[in-house]
Amino acid sequence: MAKNKEKKSISITKYKSKREMNIGILLFAVIFIYLIITIFTYATSKRISIYEVREGSIVKDNSYIGLIRRNETVVSADAAGYVSYFQNENSKVKTGTSIYALSAEKLDTEAVIQETENTVVSEDAVKNVVLKVQNINQSFNTQKFSSIYSAKNEINTTLQNASNYTKTAQLGAVIAQNNANVTVYPSIRDGIVVMAIDGYEGWTEEQLNADSFDYGQYEVLHLKDQMEVMTGDPVYKLVTSEDWDVYIQLDKETAMELNDLTYIKTRIDKDNETIWADISIINKDGDYYACLSYDNSMIRYSGERYLNIELITEDQYGLKIPKSAVVEKEFYIVPEEYLTSSGSADGFLVQKNNSAEFKAASIYNVSEDGYLYLNPEDFEKDTVLVKPESTETYLLRTKHTLEGVYNINKGYAVFCQISILCENDEYYIVEEGMAYGLSNYDHIVQDGDTVVEEEVVFQ
Repeated sequence: MAKNKEKKSISITKYKSKREMNIGILLFAVIFIYLIITIFTYATSKRISIYEVREGSIVKDNSYIGLIRRNETVVSADAAGYVSYFQNENSKVKTGTSIYALSAEKLDTEAVIQETENTVVSEDAVKNVVLKVQNINQSFNTQKFSSIYSAKNEINTTLQNASNYTKTAQLGAVIAQNNANVTVYPSIRDGIVVMAIDGYEGWTEEQLNADSFDYGQYEVLHLKDQMEVMTGDPVYKLVTSEDWDVYIQLDKETAMELNDLTYIKTRIDKDNETIWADISIINKDGDYYACLSYDNSMIRYSGERYLNIELITEDQYGLKIPKSAVVEKEFYIVPEEYLTSSGSADGFLVQKNNSAEFKAASIYNVSEDGYLYLNPEDFEKDTVLVKPESTETYLLRTKHTLEGVYNINKGYAVFCQISILCENDEYYIVEEGMAYGLSNYDHIVQDGDTVVEEEVVFQ
C-alpha cells in the first residue's frame, strides 16, 4: 500500500515538470519570419512603375525682345498753358472728339469730381461688366487660360469708356464754371490716344540695326494731366491704324529655318495672348531680323514700344508619354492578302507536312503599303504561310522595327505601337486614335526596359 502511494507521488511530480507551449511566442515567431520574408522579397523584386496616359501638348517656342513700329502721329500744343485731358490712356476716339483743354491757369476739378464721384460708373456699365464675369464663370476652361486675359481686356475697355464719359462731363462742368480763357482741342482724326512720347514715332525699317534692341538706352516721356506745356510741346500721340509690325533679332540658323514661312503663331508675354502674324526675314549687313506683321489687337499694346514675344514653331496636341516608356521591337511583315479567319479569330494558314493548319495571331500594325506586322515569338523560325484559296506561300523572314510602349490594361505587358508627333527633353506627344495604338487613360509601363512581352504586371 505504501509503495503504491510512492509511485503515484512520483508520477504526479513527473507530469508537473512538463513545460506548456506558449501560443503567443509561436505567433510572434511566425509573424516575425513572415515580415523578414516580405521585406526580403520586396527588396529583391523587380519594381515596375506605371504611367497613366493622358492628353497633353508640347509647345516649342523661342522668346525675343520685339521692337514695335506703328502708324502714329504726335500732336503738339498750339499755345502755352496747362493741359487738362478729356480722355484716358489708350482710348479710342473719332475725328472731332474732345481730347484736351488748354488754359492759362490750372483748372480746379476737385469740387466737381467730389459731386459726381458716386456716378463714376453708370448702371449700364456695371450690368455689362457683371454679364462678362458671368460668361467667364460659365465658359471657363483650364486648358484655355489665356481667355481670361482677353476677358480682362474687354472689362477694362468697358470701365475705361465709362470713366471717359464721366471725365468728359466733369471737365465740361469745370470749364463752364470757369469763365477763364480755356480752349478745347478735338482729335484731328480717328485713332487711339497715347500719353507717351519716346522719339520712335517716325522710326522706319531702314533704321533697323542691332542697337535698336538696346532696351537699356530707351527713354520715354509720360504726359500727365494738368502739366504745363509751351508752344510746340507734345500733348498727345494718336495711333491711326490697326496694322503694326514687330521686329526681332535672329541668329542665322533660326532665320534659315523660318525663311520659308509666310505666317507664324506668336505669344505676347504681357497678357499671354496668342496671335497669328505674317512673317518675313530681313538680312541687313549679315545680321538677320524677322518682321512680324499684325492687323489687329493694336489697342492692347498701343502704349508699348518693346514687347517680349515668343515664336511658337511647334505646338502639337495628342497623348503625352514619358520617353523612358518607349521601346523598339522587331516584327515579321506579311502581305495583307495572307490574312484569314476561323470563326471569330484572325490568323494565318501555316504549312505543315504538305498541309495547311490555321494559327491565330495578333496584328500589331498595318503599313500603308499593305503589310501586316506579326510578333516573331508567335511563330517558329522559317515558318511558311499559305495564301488562302491559293498555292502561293510566303516565308516569314523579313523583319521591320516599330516603336511602341507596353500596355498593361489587361494585367500583362502588351506591345502597343506609337507614332511620335513631337518631343521635348522628357516627353513625347504621340498620335491619338491610331489602329492598334494608345488611348487616353491607358496604363503603360513607365520604363519599357523593365518588362518583356506578356509579363504579368500587378498595378
